[in-house]
Amino acid sequence: MSTLPPRHGFVLRNARLVAALTLAGLAGGAQAAGSEIEQLKAQLRELAARFGQLEQRNQELEKKVGELSATAPKAAPIEARVKALEDAQAATDQALLTDRLSENEPELVTRLKAVETQTLAMQKPVRQIEALEGITVEGGLVAVAQRVNGAGTDSGQRESRLNYRGDIEVTLPGGEIGQAEGTIYAQLRFGQGEGVALRPTYTSTTNSSTFQVAGVNDPDSSFAVLAQAWYQLNVPLPFDGYKAYSRQRLEFTVGKMDPFVFFDQNAAADDETAFFLNNAFVHNPLLDSGGDAGVDAYGFTPGFRAAYVNEQDKAGVWSASLAVFGSGPATSFSGSLGKPFVIGQLEYSTRFFDGLPGNYRLYVWRNGRATDLDGNEQAHGGWGLSIDQRVTDDLTLFGRFGNRSSGTASFDRALTLGGELSGGAWGRASDGLGLAAGLLRTSDDYRRVSTSRGNERVAEIYYRYHVNEQIALTPDFQWISRPGGDDGAGDVKAFGLRATLGF
Repeated sequence: MSTLPPRHGFVLRNARLVAALTLAGLAGGAQAAGSEIEQLKAQLRELAARFGQLEQRNQELEKKVGELSATAPKAAPIEARVKALEDAQAATDQALLTDRLSENEPELVTRLKAVETQTLAMQKPVRQIEALEGITVEGGLVAVAQRVNGAGTDSGQRESRLNYRGDIEVTLPGGEIGQAEGTIYAQLRFGQGEGVALRPTYTSTTNSSTFQVAGVNDPDSSFAVLAQAWYQLNVPLPFDGYKAYSRQRLEFTVGKMDPFVFFDQNAAADDETAFFLNNAFVHNPLLDSGGDAGVDAYGFTPGFRAAYVNEQDKAGVWSASLAVFGSGPATSFSGSLGKPFVIGQLEYSTRFFDGLPGNYRLYVWRNGRATDLDGNEQAHGGWGLSIDQRVTDDLTLFGRFGNRSSGTASFDRALTLGGELSGGAWGRASDGLGLAAGLLRTSDDYRRVSTSRGNERVAEIYYRYHVNEQIALTPDFQWISRPGGDDGAGDVKAFGLRATLGF
C-alpha cells in the first residue's frame, strides 16, 4: 500500500501554503531583527525543498502500487477453496467404490486401480510358488534290450528280451515339531518285462532293471505299485540350541522303504539305471542276490530307522544308524513282525587324494527269516563293507565285501571291485566308462551237498553315452564264469543296450 494516500497529499500542499504565508509575514516583520531572521528564512527554504522531494517519491510509489494491483490475480475466497477440496474428495471416494475404470473419475484413482490390478495379478503366481515350495517331483524311464548266449539261459538256447521300467518320486514337506523338520517321500513304480531267465547262478540276474507286477493275468497290461512311502523327521542337536548353527542331528524314518537307500550305499555302484546292471554289483550280493535282506519281490519292506549324524569335524562327516525291517510275510503286510531283518551301519565321509570325496561304510545284519539250503526258515547274520573313493577328478573306485557269519547258503563270501572313468578325460564329462569284477565264494556247506566246487566269477563293462541332459544310451557286456560254482558249466555272456530318460 502507499505510505501517503491522496488525501494526505492535499493536506501537505495546504500546509506548505500556510507555511509560505507565515514566512512572508515573518519576513515583513523581521526587518528589524537583522541577520537572525535571514538565517531562519534559509532554514525554512531547506525544509520546503525536502517536503517537495518526499511528495515526488510518494507519487512514484503510488504509481507502482497501482500497476501491481492491476496485474496480480485476485485470491479466491477461502470458503470456495475448501468446497473445491471437499468435492474432489467426494469424487475420489465414489470412484473407489467400484473396481471398474471410468474416464470421468480422477486420474489418481485410475492409476491406483491399475496398481491394485497388477498387484493382484502378481500375488496369484506368488501364492502358487509358496504352495509348491519344498515339493520336488522326479521321474525316469529305463528300457533294456539284452541277449544272452545259450550257455547262460535256463532253456539252453540263446534268448533276447526287452523290458522297461518307470519311477515317479515325490518329496513333500512334512511339517515341523519344534525345531525338527519332517519330510514325506513316496515312489510309484511301473513296468513290463522280466528279462532273460538265467541258468542257476549265484548272480540272481544280469538285468536288475526288470519290473513286472506278479500274479497279473494279462501280461499285456502294465500296473504300478506304491514302492515306497515313508516319513522322516530330522531333529537338530542340541535340543535347546539354535537350528541354523546345528552340526548334529537325529533322523527317524518310518514307513515302507528300500533298505538300500539307507544302507550299503555306493557312489559308483548302486543304481542299475546309471551304472552296472548285474545285481552282484548293484548291492552286496549276500544281502540282495543271497536273499538275506528279506525284502518283498520288488525289493521293498516296511520298517523303522534311527540315525545320528555328526558334521562337527571339518575333516569329515560320520554317522551311525540302526533299522528294523519286516521279513518274510511281513514284507507284504500279511505276516507277523517277529524275527525281523535288523541292520546297523557306521559311515564316514571324508576327502582324501587332494580333497576328493570318499565314503567308507561298515555294517552288520541279522535276518531271522532267511532260508537255508533246503529252503527252510533259518536265521542268517553277517557283516559287510562298502567303499567308494574318487582318486582323480575323473576316476572313482569302489569296493564291497560281504561275509555271512551264521546260517547256511550256497555262497557265503563276496568281493566286488571296480570303478568308473568319467568322459571328462576325452571331452565328454557326462559320459562314463565303467568296469567291475567280482568273486562269489561257494560255501563249505554247499560243497558238501552239491557238485559245485569252484567260485563264481563275474565281470561287467559299459559305456554311458549322454545324448543330451535327459537321454543316455549305454552299451553293456557281462561275463560270468563257473556260474553257480559249477566248474563244468559254460560261461554266461550277456550283451545289452540300456536307454534312460530322466526328468
